[in-house]
Amino acid sequence: MSTNRFGVRTYAKGGAVLAAAAFALVSTAGLASAHVTASTPKDAVQGGYTKVTLRVPNERPNNGTVKLELTLPAEYPLASVSTKPTPGWKVEAVKAKLDTPIKSHGREVTEAVRTVVWTADPGVRIEPGQFNEFDLSIGPLPDNTDKLVLPTKQTYDNGEVVDWSAPPPAEGAAEPEKPAPVLNLVKKSGGDAHGSAVTASAQEPQAAAQSSDKTARWLGGAGLAVGALGLGIGIGAVLRSRRATGTPSA
Repeated sequence: MSTNRFGVRTYAKGGAVLAAAAFALVSTAGLASAHVTASTPKDAVQGGYTKVTLRVPNERPNNGTVKLELTLPAEYPLASVSTKPTPGWKVEAVKAKLDTPIKSHGREVTEAVRTVVWTADPGVRIEPGQFNEFDLSIGPLPDNTDKLVLPTKQTYDNGEVVDWSAPPPAEGAAEPEKPAPVLNLVKKSGGDAHGSAVTASAQEPQAAAQSSDKTARWLGGAGLAVGALGLGIGIGAVLRSRRATGTPSA
């Protein structure tokens, strides 16, 4: 009996250890995935414009996020950067001189936005267990890279600053502890989106006309068939009537 009790205690301890390890693994995975990220509503195309959404989760159990500072890459200056108002937050886009001016829409651009800072109004913060999203529109996107790294600093109301600035890891490597948000860019396709829309609109009436013509032909053919059938029935009825009355056929 004592051996069995010892075996039960051993299995119970082993189960407790495994449960604790599983809980630690899940908790660690949750913390690792809760970082500032950047996303777009559709593919961000090289040379085009896009809306970027920064999603900012609050990772602290007792403190709130009150400030966010995004740094745009100096090696890929963006001629156009505009921000969307976020209720309860002030936003400031800070420009800097460019080492090398760039061309945009036929004009020379000598300075561009380098940082965007969101600051919470008094009494406003991202609460523990919550997140907020901050939008901006940028472009033209560079055509000589497939990603934009967007280092971001997150400030809590106790003065703590979390610097999300680690570059993307090499393929197969583990994710860094504080990865920077990354905006992936795709190559521009051969067709133009507006051109495709115009072509589709132009083709719709033609397709409708073709369909209407086919329908008319089908109805016309069906009408002729019905008419021929009716004529045959009428002639048959006349012949039967004449036979019944003894009238000779014409």
